[in-house]
Amino acid sequence: MSTPETRLTRPPAFHIMLKPRGPICNLDCRYCYYLAKQSLYPRSRFRLSEKILEEYTRQYIQAQQVPEATFAWQGGEPTLLGLGFFRRAVELQQLYRRSGMRIRNTLQTNGVNLDDEWCSFFREHDFLIGISLDGPPELHDVYRVDKGGRPTFDRVMAGVALLKKHRVDFNLLACVHAANADHPLEVYHFLRDKVEAQFIQFIPIVEPAQDSALQNVKQASQLSVKGRQYGDFLIAIFDEWVKRDVGTVFVQLFDVALAAWCGQQPGLCMFEETCGLALAMEHNGDLYVCDHYVEPRFKLGNIMQTPLAKLVASKRQVQFGQAKRDTLPSYCQACEVQFICNGGCPKNRVLTTPDGEMGLNYLCQGYKAFFTFIDRPMKLMASLLQAGQPPANIMHILAQETATRPFQYIQAGRNDQCPCGSGRKFKRCHGRRSSLGSAGDLI
Repeated sequence: MSTPETRLTRPPAFHIMLKPRGPICNLDCRYCYYLAKQSLYPRSRFRLSEKILEEYTRQYIQAQQVPEATFAWQGGEPTLLGLGFFRRAVELQQLYRRSGMRIRNTLQTNGVNLDDEWCSFFREHDFLIGISLDGPPELHDVYRVDKGGRPTFDRVMAGVALLKKHRVDFNLLACVHAANADHPLEVYHFLRDKVEAQFIQFIPIVEPAQDSALQNVKQASQLSVKGRQYGDFLIAIFDEWVKRDVGTVFVQLFDVALAAWCGQQPGLCMFEETCGLALAMEHNGDLYVCDHYVEPRFKLGNIMQTPLAKLVASKRQVQFGQAKRDTLPSYCQACEVQFICNGGCPKNRVLTTPDGEMGLNYLCQGYKAFFTFIDRPMKLMASLLQAGQPPANIMHILAQETATRPFQYIQAGRNDQCPCGSGRKFKRCHGRRSSLGSAGDLI
């Protein structure tokens, strides 16, 4: 039962990443930060019991003060629990669902366990499936291997084929790391053209060089993407997307950015001003402040001992969420892209700013380069939306600009802004190349 305190302070909605099998997985991805969490529960079977499942379902639905509740199944590999577990989960959701409430389920999987029975179930119950796929086989298989060190690409693609066969909604989660970060268009073209994905997420791998939490660790592992490298990866893909794929391919980060340029909340925890509304629950009912902070000192409690709503509204959780804003360095507060970046995910704030203040994001250089690059097209798409037009119209605008640009280069003065839209003077941009070829070479 909620108390007056929890009714006043708990958020109307929050998200929990549920780990029903804990960190147990059938793969051994080299960059996975969660496999090591087995050490937190040395004698555990790592299996969410039906008793805890029912209690979580009841409490989670009851705590959502909105007409929709989303159950997010993560791992490890959640399909290792078997289909019977999820059939029971759906039954319990319907048992405790409030009248008029919509229940949604998302499940993140490596895809290798999927078969017709799984996919038929997903289709019947309208699951949204996230599939982890890092690009074509020569890039995917570098780090995403099974327990025997064998490649997994073919098995993942077989799972994708089954999802398509059963018309299951899915999106692709591509991790960006040392092996694929220098091949952005190869990755994007594969996901778009070969897999025919409509919804894509690009997640940067930033893991410590030593076996510890990333907090206060300045050296990232050799598997991690570098800051500017991640920005260049996104820039290359955005440059292609904005010219030909707006409205047909949906890249999470691009959608988040457009929301920010339209004056709305980004809608993704890492770019919000504060955090604390995306928690994680382990297989035994332990609730943690965030999926990236599953460590003893960040455990809020256990839902079998303290109501979920009370834990989410606790002073510790509120302080954790507000610390993101309150510890943002002055250097970041003065940055022109702070409105969209907000310092990024706190787990990556491990560097020192140029003026010596701790708390700069490891990916800062990449974020700043990317958000600066997309400023003009985002403003164009925001103005199209404001005028009641689809953002996809930007592709026609950019195509027209490309067709007329050679003539703009010819007419540009040395101190004029470069027609390419870089914001630099012509003499310091495309004007520098005028002696190297004809005007046609400046396109």
